[in-house]
Amino acid sequence: MKAYELLFILNPTLEDEVREATMQRIDTTIAAQGGEIDNVDNWGRRKLAYDIDKMSDGDYTLIDFHADPTKIDEISRVLRITDAVRRFMIVARTDRD
Repeated sequence: MKAYELLFILNPTLEDEVREATMQRIDTTIAAQGGEIDNVDNWGRRKLAYDIDKMSDGDYTLIDFHADPTKIDEISRVLRITDAVRRFMIVARTDRD
């Protein structure tokens, strides 16, 4: 399994229940694909470099995890269809393998 870093931005106006449900869905998706979450770091609300969907702020979360490289496409697919996720990026971390 390889090390990855997932950074995603949620709509900051979401209620706590929706935010928690979205986090649970992402955690469940990684686990269902055979991945292991190492660390979850909630950065909180921050100013965006440019407006996304008429929002100037976003709720940032960083997740470090290990997963099989063939399963990253499925994790990306789930993130794309999750309405609360505005932007995301998955990066392979060769320094943490």
